[in-house]
Amino acid sequence: MSVLVVGATGTLGRQVVRRALDEGYEVKCLVRNFQKAAFLREWGAQLVRGDLRKPETLPEALTDVSYVIDAATARPNDAANIYEIDWDGKVALIQAAAEAGIERYVFFSILNCDKYPHVPLMDIKHCTEKFLAESGLNYTILQPCGFLQGLIGQYAIPILEKQAVWVMGEAAPIAYMNTQDIALFAVKALKLPATNQQTFPLAGTRAWGAYEIVRLCERLSGQDAKVSTLSLGLLRGVRKVARFFQWGWDLADRLAFAEVSADGKPLDAPMEEVYQTFEIEKKDITTLEEYLQEYFSRIMKKLKELDYERDKESKKKLPF
Repeated sequence: MSVLVVGATGTLGRQVVRRALDEGYEVKCLVRNFQKAAFLREWGAQLVRGDLRKPETLPEALTDVSYVIDAATARPNDAANIYEIDWDGKVALIQAAAEAGIERYVFFSILNCDKYPHVPLMDIKHCTEKFLAESGLNYTILQPCGFLQGLIGQYAIPILEKQAVWVMGEAAPIAYMNTQDIALFAVKALKLPATNQQTFPLAGTRAWGAYEIVRLCERLSGQDAKVSTLSLGLLRGVRKVARFFQWGWDLADRLAFAEVSADGKPLDAPMEEVYQTFEIEKKDITTLEEYLQEYFSRIMKKLKELDYERDKESKKKLPF
């Protein structure tokens, strides 16, 4: 059976491709640039050219496809804004999938997106959920809280490079999950009847606050962090100023999204019934401690190897 993965080059999408291939699916990837997606072909996936901003490219990409897993979203450095990709593009894709008779459409949304209508990306995700539910397709909606992978750039790397770690003092705890685990849920949803026409939260083993993560990174790296606090009031002030200028609209949208984690309400959800439905054991889900432990173990080992090589080169230059 063939599955089309949309957003396949992204942090989550590539893990979906990897998991689907490992499970024996024939995998197609909707991509705009074959060169940037070459690693997916090396894994064994088929690349099909298409663009969510060009609806006419979608029907051909869906030819001989049984399932769609939609992991696409606009990126901060993308020329297109979130409305082009996450609304217009998704509407076109869902309509094309319905026309093609797709057996199951798996859509990645965001936890609690219905509670933040003032945050553009959250509002768009919620509207897309409703549009998908009314499309006539068999669907499964998955609502992650956040990715463990994002913590590397936000916390681990700045600490290792002795740079400031920026946190919001009022930020609520978030139940981050490994994208590999999220991909497992997505691929399982394709064949489980109990997941049809259903929406599921995807939360990690527990919610973590920013300062808890900082302390864990300090312990695992053996280095002290330089923490700089950004107040919610300042964040909101910057967003309001950015709204006055057309060039600041996208920035304002993303700052608004940052407020979601700063309203004091934990981004978390009970998972017991979700585990049962997907036939997954909680013990098999990566914890934040395990993920960061593995990262710091690998990076500290690499740094020691580099220091050893530098020492050897220095000794070769000595005259005795």
